[in-house]
Amino acid sequence: MKTEILGINFDNMTREEVNARGAQLLREDRFHYVVTPNPEFILAAEKDPEFLRVLNGADLVLPDGIGVVYSAKILGTPLKTRLPGIEFGEAMLDVLNEMEGRLFLLGAKPGVAEEAGRRILESHPNIVLCGTQDGYFKDEQEVLVKVADARPDLLFVCLGAPKQEKWMARWGQHTGAKLAIGMGGALDVFAGKVERAPEKWQKMGLEWAYRLKKEPKRIGRMAKLPLVLVKAAGERFKRN
Repeated sequence: MKTEILGINFDNMTREEVNARGAQLLREDRFHYVVTPNPEFILAAEKDPEFLRVLNGADLVLPDGIGVVYSAKILGTPLKTRLPGIEFGEAMLDVLNEMEGRLFLLGAKPGVAEEAGRRILESHPNIVLCGTQDGYFKDEQEVLVKVADARPDLLFVCLGAPKQEKWMARWGQHTGAKLAIGMGGALDVFAGKVERAPEKWQKMGLEWAYRLKKEPKRIGRMAKLPLVLVKAAGERFKRN
């Protein structure tokens, strides 16, 4: 079931339903991609028709960010859950481990993907890390060939939005991967370079505040959260 929030069609599912659907996609013999829009995505897609098309063309569109959840409530179309991309990715790693499948990590600074892969294998020993590539490349087709040669089942694309979403939509079907997930800065977390907010902050929907506390320079990005809420309120007013 899809729920439209400010132009983006989110999958309105429970966490269990999302993870079950992801596992199904990972086991199918064709390409699928997953996006995890937050308030920044919503504002960017408003000005970028291609980005909007790519987001709405994904096999799963997951609400990542408390601003999306609040906007849905303001619009009178509440979402069943908020599911950060990294948590969905972790769930898919568990599935891949059961499958004894192949994983490719694309993105982040040089050396980060390798360290992330090393740590992932410590907790998921049945996964085959078939390749890594940092995000500082200029030739997209050259990277495509590298990924395709590695024959991954699961592909984490961590290039930042909208680059990662457009890359998946443009090249994903040629990689041979079954499932690609756009995951932003997740490789830094997997590699231990960035710490996620404590669980109590996550449960309160205050992960953004914890990150702002740790990285004050993110204030410009965080300012977009109230702007999305204002837009949602305006949309609700127009509908009524």
